[in-house]
Amino acid sequence: MSADHELMAHLTAPQVRPRTPRKLPLSWLGLLLPVALLLLAEVAVRAGWLASHLLPAPSDVLEALQQLTHQGLLAHTAASSLRVAAGFALGAGLAVLLGAWVGLSPLALALLNPSFQALRAIPSLAWVPLLLLWLGIDEAPKIVLIAIGAFFPVYMGVASGFRDVDRKLVEVARLRGLSRFALARRVLLPAALPAVLTGLRNGLSLAWMFMVAAELIAASRGLGYLLTDGRETGRADIVLAAIVLLALLGKISDGLMAAVEARALHWRDGFGA
Repeated sequence: MSADHELMAHLTAPQVRPRTPRKLPLSWLGLLLPVALLLLAEVAVRAGWLASHLLPAPSDVLEALQQLTHQGLLAHTAASSLRVAAGFALGAGLAVLLGAWVGLSPLALALLNPSFQALRAIPSLAWVPLLLLWLGIDEAPKIVLIAIGAFFPVYMGVASGFRDVDRKLVEVARLRGLSRFALARRVLLPAALPAVLTGLRNGLSLAWMFMVAAELIAASRGLGYLLTDGRETGRADIVLAAIVLLALLGKISDGLMAAVEARALHWRDGFGA
């Protein structure tokens, strides 16, 4: 066989590629740091390097969670989740309406934005005495405080999203004779959607933070109540267990909001196509 035929046979022969080991997805890398810290904390407490009454071992925190499960942990979790859901719905709904108005109207921007920027700087605990005076100690002040926390991130996202829409797109849409409703649905909302969704995610995260402050208002149920109870009884394991639950619930709710964001952006891309 000639050299040319040998070369052609080599090129046309099926190539056998070496099998490469499957790589773990990069998302697993996010578990390395918390797992390493948990192992380090367990070893440090068991070895006596850290005082267990100040920083309990992760196994002790897990045991506290198991004990709390038999002492109404589900009711505490449900109470906090319902408060966050109600406060977020109230605050975010109002923020979407006012944010869209401020983003679309120069008059509303000049009228409302300075006051909202000043109110946004007030710490969460500063609202507690006033809400107690106005609304008493029932559920109303807790939900209102959570709504205040959710309002400002959503308002900022919605207002900036509508305000930053390219005005050339609006002018072209008006030249094509689109009505106000069609203009909002086909031009303004798709263009502002990323900023609106980012504001909603930030508002939901802040709602969980304000929930802890809200449950300091004479609460008898909730994860904020568990934090206070653990502090007053000197149970650092209960405090850490409540913190772990808050982190998990916040992560789950943010994951759900991220899924909604992905679906909404997919709808926008398909709508634009």
